[in-house]
Amino acid sequence: MQTHLSEQARRLPRAAEAERILRACVHCGFCTATCPTYQLLGDELDGPRGRIYLIKQVLEGQDVTASTREHLDRCLSCRNCETTCPSGVEYHNLLDIGRAVVEEQVPRGPGERLLRQGLRALLPNPVLFKALARTGQVFRPLLPESLKAKLPRHPVPAKARPLDRHPRKVLMLEGCVQPSLSPNTNAAAARVLDRLGISVVAAREAGCCGAIDYHLNAQEQGLQRARRNIDAWWPVIEAGAEAIVQTASGCGAFVRDYGHLLEQDPAYATKAARVSHLSRDLAQVLGAEPLERLGIQAERRLAFHCPCTLQHALKLGGAVESILQRLGFSLTAVSDGHLCCGSAGTYSLTQPELSRRLRDNRLNALEAGNPEVIVTANIGCQTHLDGAGRTPVRHWIELVEEALSTCGSELAREGPQSGPKTCQHNVAG
Repeated sequence: MQTHLSEQARRLPRAAEAERILRACVHCGFCTATCPTYQLLGDELDGPRGRIYLIKQVLEGQDVTASTREHLDRCLSCRNCETTCPSGVEYHNLLDIGRAVVEEQVPRGPGERLLRQGLRALLPNPVLFKALARTGQVFRPLLPESLKAKLPRHPVPAKARPLDRHPRKVLMLEGCVQPSLSPNTNAAAARVLDRLGISVVAAREAGCCGAIDYHLNAQEQGLQRARRNIDAWWPVIEAGAEAIVQTASGCGAFVRDYGHLLEQDPAYATKAARVSHLSRDLAQVLGAEPLERLGIQAERRLAFHCPCTLQHALKLGGAVESILQRLGFSLTAVSDGHLCCGSAGTYSLTQPELSRRLRDNRLNALEAGNPEVIVTANIGCQTHLDGAGRTPVRHWIELVEEALSTCGSELAREGPQSGPKTCQHNVAG
């Protein structure tokens, strides 16, 4: 795509990157065919190709309007388009650049500013969010349905974590909202890793990955959170930690991007690249381990919702499904598995109507095979899908850990045996 950046655009820190991405686009339209918002709205400007043209116009100095911002806001950042693009267009990077320019040129109204500032103040603060979530659970019967849907229906309390006892060690990003909305997820991951001879080392100074700020167009604040996490993790990395594990693929996708986002920062570029290199989704870690040692032979019918960040950003489509099948779980067929559920970070809060439509479409596909439970790999997807009040939705590692606990109890009663030990059971929902 031919483009001629304005003099103002050429002074942007990422001007060369924007121009390179724009020139890579051959406007073939393959991306449009797989875009969830285009499928819903049928407007070219609500698809990747149309948004690329809008960003091109912005960077060439043409007038920017509230309509431009609205079309960019409607993008889920699901990166489905990148999976289908034959030219390798880095759409998400161009979108970040374009959104930052538009945000500066077209200020938002007081209501939108208040919502976004509130989300940025609340969601990355685990203490504040936990207090609010607990209050919400107490007064749940009095809440409107729209707020009830944001709270877990049946949160599973966190189990005790194992001690740091193995030579192999990993860090784990705890997350912001996950400890409150799905408190047992990280504990379950730590318990399974422990059984495989891997200890999770705490780095309590680490906090939000930075994605919430960054994708709400407070990009420098998001990068500051990234820098703080790098500082918190670095001593453990230097001590030999083999990975930084994420149980939420949305966080994992952003941490994986630290190296790119901070490559121009002389103080952090090298460290950020190292962190990105060590970043692993939980499925990557477990998939490389001898899972047979866990002794699980699960018999449960599941539907797996593959988060966009897992399959399109991290390119790990099929990784979780492979693990679950290795452990004996039965997976139902799910049509259009590449499509977004509508959660997309804060999208369900900033674009609630579109988000609900996308969610209901995904649930119809996920429930078509009559699963006992739906599992996923990202807290945003989990909360959003479960908020419909239909089939229960949980993180996949919790079902694995429950199977592990059940098997451990059964094998302990059996006493020592020769040969590999397995058990069969059903896990309560």
